[in-house]
This record gives sequence, C-alpha cells and structure tokens, in this order.
Amino acid sequence: MLIELVKVSQFASSPWLAQIQTPFGGTAVRWHGEQAAKPGKYHVEWTVDQDISWGRNAMPAVGVGPGVRPGGHCVVLRGRLNLTDDGTAVLDFDGTQILLDLADPLPEGVAGTWVELFIEREKIALYPSGL
Repeated sequence: MLIELVKVSQFASSPWLAQIQTPFGGTAVRWHGEQAAKPGKYHVEWTVDQDISWGRNAMPAVGVGPGVRPGGHCVVLRGRLNLTDDGTAVLDFDGTQILLDLADPLPEGVAGTWVELFIEREKIALYPSGL
C-alpha cells in the first residue's frame, strides 16, 4: 500500500512511530523502516500482532470503504473482513491484505462485511517494501 509518511519520531520508552496519511485517513503506527526516513511516499506492508475478538476489538463498520484513524490508545482500521478457504482471517484494506489471528470463530454472516478493528498502537506496524 502506498502511504504518505509525514514524520518518524520516538517518545520516551516507546517504539518508533510514523505519522502517516492515506487517501482515506491518517494516524500514527509503529515504524519498522529507517528511523531517519524522510517525509514522502512509501510502499508499506501492514502487520497486526493482536488477536481479533468479535465484539471486543472488531465490530460492524460505520460506513463503507477503507479507513484509518486514531482512536485514543488504538488505531482504527476499516476494511472488508474475509475468510480464506483454510479459515484464515484477512482484512482487505484498500486492496492490501492484512492477515489476522482470531481469538474465536467469527459469528455467522460477518465474513465479507465491512468491519472496524480497534488495534492497540503497539500491536500494529508498518514495514516499508521495495515495490
């Protein structure tokens, strides 16, 4: 996914954070690229290191279409939640596929719908890729 990197910074006892902007919102997330990265456009891969639990950190989306925004101590991602043939959960985030670990099976009828995920800021990260 192509993002606009606004800046990279670190606060006391926290990981490096990237302030980013996309066509559908912006937020700050963990950054696994160069700490001295300059502002500009970067292709990135997203990772989520938090189990997804329906009704706890995953809910029906308000609206449709991709979205990203800050949510207090969380990052809120809006995308279409899908299941693969082997039961793996994947968030389609504007054409980018983000693999998810499920804490419990999804309720009936949730697969294929627009959802919002509330992910702790320390549990979501961007990795620049060389596309």
